Amino acid sequence: MRLAWEVPVWVWRFYLRHLPLVVGLSLVGSVQRLVAVNGWLPAGLATASEVLVAVSRVALVVAVAWLGLRGARLSRARFTRFASVHWPSLVWQGVLLSVAFLLFDVVLETLVGGLLSAEGRQSYLAVLLFLKNPTVIALTFIWWVGLVRQTSRGSGVREVRR
Repeated sequence: MRLAWEVPVWVWRFYLRHLPLVVGLSLVGSVQRLVAVNGWLPAGLATASEVLVAVSRVALVVAVAWLGLRGARLSRARFTRFASVHWPSLVWQGVLLSVAFLLFDVVLETLVGGLLSAEGRQSYLAVLLFLKNPTVIALTFIWWVGLVRQTSRGSGVREVRR
């Protein structure tokens, strides 16, 4: 379990150290979701705005990977060795990500949103999606990079570089 917790700890430190970058790129999706879900986006711009969100998310993943994997030597052999020796850590990380999914997608979005009136649900969903982009979605991207970092190094991911 200790090894499994190293990645979320690294993720949180990375997130805080690079907060302006992460939140800045995530705000593109936040604003788009807020505008689109509330119906303030003209129909002709819907597809273009989705493309813009996708581009900003790819840019976030590339930036996080570039910052988080500097100096890491990625190799299939290291990953395979890590996965065969530390598979319980990987299972626990899957459990932790699943709990986050259940909390934010099932409980907050579906269950809580389902208790609200149609008008209230739309506003609630718009705000929830606005908040999820720079938090849950960004943290999930960083988590995957942290996992690649951990498995490529063969051990922990403790330090966060600038």
